[in-house]
Amino acid sequence: MPVINELKLAKKLIRYPSITPVDAGAIKFLSKQLRSLGFRCKILIFKDKEGVSTKNLYARLGTQQPNICYAGHTDVVPPGDIKDWTVNPFKPLIKKNYLIGRGANDMKSSIACFVAAVNKFLKNKSKFNGSISFLITGDEEGKAINGTKKVVEFLKKKKEKIDFCIVGEPTNPTKLGQMIKIGRRGSLTGKIEVLGTQGHVAYPHLSNNPISTLINICAKLKEKKLDNGNKNFQPSNLEITSVNVDNKAHNVIPAKARALFNIRYNNFHTGKSLKKKINQIVKSVCKKNNCNFNIEFIENGDSFLTKPEKTILMAKKIIKKITKINPKFSTTGGTSDARFIRKISPCLEFGLVNKTMHKVDECVSISDLKKLTSIYQNILLEYFR
Repeated sequence: MPVINELKLAKKLIRYPSITPVDAGAIKFLSKQLRSLGFRCKILIFKDKEGVSTKNLYARLGTQQPNICYAGHTDVVPPGDIKDWTVNPFKPLIKKNYLIGRGANDMKSSIACFVAAVNKFLKNKSKFNGSISFLITGDEEGKAINGTKKVVEFLKKKKEKIDFCIVGEPTNPTKLGQMIKIGRRGSLTGKIEVLGTQGHVAYPHLSNNPISTLINICAKLKEKKLDNGNKNFQPSNLEITSVNVDNKAHNVIPAKARALFNIRYNNFHTGKSLKKKINQIVKSVCKKNNCNFNIEFIENGDSFLTKPEKTILMAKKIIKKITKINPKFSTTGGTSDARFIRKISPCLEFGLVNKTMHKVDECVSISDLKKLTSIYQNILLEYFR
């Protein structure tokens, strides 16, 4: 059996410029590493309507239950202007005990830690009752249509059971051990188009300005708090993210005005209930102003909460022991692929410190890599005790 070191593997993974949805060879490389440990690997390719394909990986060691799974993604966000980096983002370097490179934090290093943890686990316990699996996608940072969502559908069809899942997203704000995610708020995006009547600004009575109507709609959407939150979730919030008219003429009242908004919502709401509420507001304002409208929604997943059970409590105990920090259960932050996985398995999210993710000179502490590998290894040892 090969010896897999988390730092060396992280550096190798970072060298693949897998800017979403491009894989650049990262999935194939990871599959090769897992096969060397005895995993059966299946690369799953799904295509979108434009014909763009996304590579995903499901790998499993063992055939028995329980099956504990690690989920993560090899795709990364674009590096931005490379001139702003102190290193080439895809030629990782170590500076002052930090590994720098795109994906060092989010989340190639976490993947490397779990692979190294499995390697160490198998050396101590080559025979165990159960299975270990990996669910890795190349479509988490992008549209998230042909990634984990489709893999979960595939696993359901194949009746592949996952008993517990660790999602390795960077969950800790400033120090390793601070936070375990046990749920997430839901996300709903809305696109509103108000249809007025174009005309000359000197003759407003012959026109119907859609901008005024759209402004009123946005004001109504922001007028009242959606809720005040609860013990498990922060308050829901609606944010207007874009207003667009596409009118370059100063003397023309435009025919159309558009707005984009996003709602991050807790378990007081569902995507269905929010869509109904938004539709009522838009319809009411447009009727009052004699405007027609179009509205389109993109549902990114409802909120969810995993109640702390024995595996989550066990993981918390191990994290506290290794980091000397008592982790807090949280549902804060954006969405993650846990929103898809929770439909087939209970899960928790725990990974590295997230303060440099998506930033220039994204980095991770080498000390944290060692600790995270130890945390994952001890979770496996305890799980299969």
